[in-house]
This record gives sequence, structure tokens and C-alpha cells, in this order.
Amino acid sequence: MARETVEVPITGKIISVAVKVGDAIKEGDVICMLESMKMENPILAPVGGTVVEVGVKPEQVVKPGEKIAVIEY
Repeated sequence: MARETVEVPITGKIISVAVKVGDAIKEGDVICMLESMKMENPILAPVGGTVVEVGVKPEQVVKPGEKIAVIEY
């Protein structure tokens, strides 16, 4: 199976995580919410599949390129 790694696009803080390992998700589903410059940015799934890894947790400060999740499809 192919895997898609979802990475942090901008520096900020994770305020919520909507998925856990084993969840089935569709393209466009919200994976987590990222707060940056006082704005909440939903991080969306680029593909549909199964979440096999979650690399962030609420209140975690993240930088661009860090792993948010891995989706197997």
C-alpha cells in the first residue's frame, strides 16, 4: 500500500487532533487544527485511507516539515 505523509505547513501550535491510529478518513477530512498568528488553520487529509501514524498532540509547538500524520491508501 502507498503512504502519504502529512507535514506541518507553517510554524504554530496544535490545538486539537481529530484522528487516531486506525481511523478511516476521506480526502478533505480534518486531521488537526493548527493555530498560527492567532488564526486557526485546519490541516486536511490530502488522500482517503487509514491513519497509521499520528505525530502530533494538542498544545505541541510545531515547525514546517514536521510529521503530522501518515495515511495508508
